[in-house]
Amino acid sequence: MWTIFKVFIEFVNNTASVLCFCVFFCPRGMWDRSSLTGIQPAPPALEAVQAKSKQTLAKPNMRNIVVVDGVRTPFLLSGTSYKDLMPHDLARAALSGLLHRTSVPKDVVDYIIFGTVIQEVKTSNVAREAALGAGFSDRTPAHTVTMACISSNQAMTTAVGLIASGQCDVVVAGGVELMSDVPIRHSRKMRKMMLDLSKAKTLGQRLSLISQFRLNFLSPELPAVAEFSTNETMGHSADRLAAAFAISRLEQDEYALRSHSLAKKAQGEGLLSDVVPFKVPGKDTVTQDNGIRPSSLEQMAKLKPAFIKPYGTVTAANSSFLTDGASAVLILAEEKALAMGYKPKAYLRDFVYVSQDPKDQLLLGPTYATPKVLEKAGLTMNDIDAFEFHEAFSGQILANLKAMDSDWFAQNYMGRKAKVGSPPLEKFNIWGGSLSLGHPFGATGCRLVMATANRLQKEGGQYGLVAACAAGGQGHAMIVEAYPK
Repeated sequence: MWTIFKVFIEFVNNTASVLCFCVFFCPRGMWDRSSLTGIQPAPPALEAVQAKSKQTLAKPNMRNIVVVDGVRTPFLLSGTSYKDLMPHDLARAALSGLLHRTSVPKDVVDYIIFGTVIQEVKTSNVAREAALGAGFSDRTPAHTVTMACISSNQAMTTAVGLIASGQCDVVVAGGVELMSDVPIRHSRKMRKMMLDLSKAKTLGQRLSLISQFRLNFLSPELPAVAEFSTNETMGHSADRLAAAFAISRLEQDEYALRSHSLAKKAQGEGLLSDVVPFKVPGKDTVTQDNGIRPSSLEQMAKLKPAFIKPYGTVTAANSSFLTDGASAVLILAEEKALAMGYKPKAYLRDFVYVSQDPKDQLLLGPTYATPKVLEKAGLTMNDIDAFEFHEAFSGQILANLKAMDSDWFAQNYMGRKAKVGSPPLEKFNIWGGSLSLGHPFGATGCRLVMATANRLQKEGGQYGLVAACAAGGQGHAMIVEAYPK
């Protein structure tokens, strides 16, 4: 099978094929620029939303699993107010915020799961350290998972599995990332020499080892910013993906401006209610995300390509930024939640994980996961009232939307008879997304779920769809169903 990139190169060398590409991937009128710039029209007023007649997705002989509520610390640009903290500080703040928001008794929680990507070596099981710091019982088990950008998605679905199987009734799931302080190692040669020195028993052995030292041993090893299997950065992959789907620099900048504008509007209207204040030790209390910065297309156009130079289209303005933050959600069996007097926000329903070629389809997880989760739930795109997709790059989002709206792509790459269809923008990430709100790798999944649940409540919708891509060519999608009023 030709890779997407090879297909693009072939098309570029063949004018007739370029026209064919545009027919398949760029339906006429699909990208009306006026729909991407500025703030989108508001969704219908709550009173104008017609009563739903859709069936619930409850399944016979299976426990209903609900989200009671969720919180997150403000998501901040790395190197700002959280720069002197450790990851477990942020995770503890999210757990404390959840305890305050829900008043759940600490000893009722059966299990705690957190996602993270770049682990602090001193607190490798950050879930356990944060739980102890937040005052949970030392008898409450906790473990940490990692699955790149869908780590907290994995934490939540692991919680679903524990509850569905009857192992637990009450689980806290969350995620954390602190990009302000990542572990930097000595070189492998230096590490080997230091380990050998620790084992040396005589002065002669020590002197012999020290004599082998060279200055280049002091070269540090930074955390990998590239795919291990391909040695390619995600930004580089995003640039090639945008080129393969003929997504212009202007379209990417317009989408990024849309994300920042909508996030600014949502923040101003108090819609980002999952954010809880955090008193940073020795500093002021942080109350809101600080990466929301609507600019102008003219200013954005001045930035140089960040990855493929000088002709790439991915820039700092249309990419998600390095972010510090943590999130946590309270997940229960429905009968347990009601017995405790809670009014849940939403049901967590069907979910899927997918994986593709990490070279040329690294960021297409939502395209592959969406039709699978819809089929599993017995729904169509028209049934979905709120879409919340992770925005790694503008080019990544627009490529997914084009792929989802292409019969050609569905038939040639996914083995499907027809396209699933593209989400309508008036239902898509209308409170902003990762491009503007920020993307702490391990924490974004919980933000997506809570944004969906809160939107469904406010807009009167019934079904939401969460989707995200992740490093390694993986992806996730989940159906969230509003809890009846």
